[in-house]
Amino acid sequence: MASHFKGNVRNRYIFLVDLVFIVVCVFGAYILRLELGYTFRKYLPSAYWMIGVSLLIKPIVYYLFGLYRRIWAYASMNELKVILIAVSCASALVSTAMIILASFDAFIGFPRWVLIIDWLLSIIAVGGVRFSIRLLADLDKKTASRSNKKLKQALIVGAGDAGALVLREIQKNPQLYVNPVGFVDDDPQKKNMSIYGVKVLGNISEIRRMIERHGITDVFFSIPSAPGRVVRIVSDVCREKGVIFQTMPGIYELLGGKISISKLREVEITDLLRRDPVKLDAENIGSILENKTVLVSGAGGSIGRELCNQIARWEPKSIILLGHGENSIFETLSDLKENYPNLAETPMIADIRDTLRLEEIFSHYQPDIVFHAAAHKHVPMMEANASEAITNNILGTLNMARTARKFGVKRFVMISTDKAVRPVNIMGATKRIAENLVLNESGKTDSEFTVVRFGNVLGSRGSVVPIFQKQIQKGGPVTITHPEMKRYFMTIPEAVYLVLEAAGLAAQRETFVLNMGKQMRILELAEDLIRLSGLEPGKDIEIKYSGIRSGEKLSEDLWNEGQELEPTPHPDIFKLKRDDLMDDETLNEVVDHLLALAKAGKNCDIRKYLNEVIPDANLTETEISDIYTI
Repeated sequence: MASHFKGNVRNRYIFLVDLVFIVVCVFGAYILRLELGYTFRKYLPSAYWMIGVSLLIKPIVYYLFGLYRRIWAYASMNELKVILIAVSCASALVSTAMIILASFDAFIGFPRWVLIIDWLLSIIAVGGVRFSIRLLADLDKKTASRSNKKLKQALIVGAGDAGALVLREIQKNPQLYVNPVGFVDDDPQKKNMSIYGVKVLGNISEIRRMIERHGITDVFFSIPSAPGRVVRIVSDVCREKGVIFQTMPGIYELLGGKISISKLREVEITDLLRRDPVKLDAENIGSILENKTVLVSGAGGSIGRELCNQIARWEPKSIILLGHGENSIFETLSDLKENYPNLAETPMIADIRDTLRLEEIFSHYQPDIVFHAAAHKHVPMMEANASEAITNNILGTLNMARTARKFGVKRFVMISTDKAVRPVNIMGATKRIAENLVLNESGKTDSEFTVVRFGNVLGSRGSVVPIFQKQIQKGGPVTITHPEMKRYFMTIPEAVYLVLEAAGLAAQRETFVLNMGKQMRILELAEDLIRLSGLEPGKDIEIKYSGIRSGEKLSEDLWNEGQELEPTPHPDIFKLKRDDLMDDETLNEVVDHLLALAKAGKNCDIRKYLNEVIPDANLTETEISDIYTI
């Protein structure tokens, strides 16, 4: 078996070599300055003095600068800087000593130029000895890598600083058995350029062709700032070609195949959208919010908090933060105080089921606009707590709408959900009744009472993304109810922006539906989240199916079949022509009966009655144990 060069050369041998070169450099300086002849022989005694001084001073200085406490097989620019400083300091001390000696009458003197020449030769000698160790170690690693039959052919995506680090780690660690074939990068100025001897072959759009041409087995994605769309494009090509795709901040763990959950790639929520995010151009919102008193119910929730933050940008007169949970309202209040220190905000802890408390708040603050985001929204939880869903989502909305009308609120906007369409669960059914209540109040006033309906919001509390992220951080598994489960998705800022836009478009008795693109499979969302975290689904993180929970359906709708949508001035907002609303008398009877059932705790009867009064509802019996399945 062939022996290999050991990069960790003992520093005692380097010390001995340095002693030899100290003598060589002094003699070399004298020879270069004086040439061999009479003058050289005349000044030879001073050369002996300089050798003695150098042997005394230089090794000590080199030691103090750590030149004998390093593994030179990994020498870099930092080590070169240390060598330059150490040699310069040693040469300065030697020069000082020689100049002092020259002041004595017994000393014959010496040519001053030998000090500079010795300094230059010492840099070459000290640096040459140490970097030759690095060179020999690198050559040995390359030889060892080439001799291995299982050498991986790697393509590095990104020819920036991170890509260069990946390449250096590959070159330093032959035990990884990776051959860096080349880089791909979209910067045209980098094409055909080389980094550490490895060429930039082309741009990212050519990656499929390069995989085929060069027999690539592994792709290392090394653009930390890349948007999720780019990561997804590359990972999809790798999956198609059967190539290993890896992206992770920890370079060595990435290359070595080790998983460090604490170093997952930061995932932006917009990375998970399989469409371009809605462009936020909010010029026409200012007119309805500027210098107005705005009340937001559910201000401690994900949507409510974002509503408050976006509303605050338009310099309202004040914002009233209405909510039942003091901790969540406090967090929203803290956000606003930090981001908008001059804004007048008032936290109000209240239960929307308490009419007297609501009237007290509306009477005192006289809000101009109300955004009603307060609701129980967790589907399985409400299946087991139907009475609570009735009193909060229906009675609470009725109280909010009637109180708003009573105190002359100019605009009332209710946040609704796609689960209100053909509802199969308590939460969706209660939101459907709540929509009807708000729109019916619109007929009793000149104010604008409207409903805005949209689907799932990425990253909101209790939604799948935070749950999946926690599961990934723990190392898996990620649990999904069904491989064909689909949902509409939108980011919180997108949804809130469009809610504000819809508020500006509102006239009367309208339901607005937001354009949410195509429905996305939850499985694809989970796989994207795992890959964008730098891991591989099925390999690093297992995916398990838990089965459809009661109250869930495989896909959602934003409107019923046969209903028409009308365009609005905003391309992502549509107006729904509704033919499913109950008249006032019928609706009052339905609400009274539901509240009586809720008060009596008759959850099964609530479910049956909702199926009777909502034409397209299909609520089924549920098991309380289902709420524990995430």
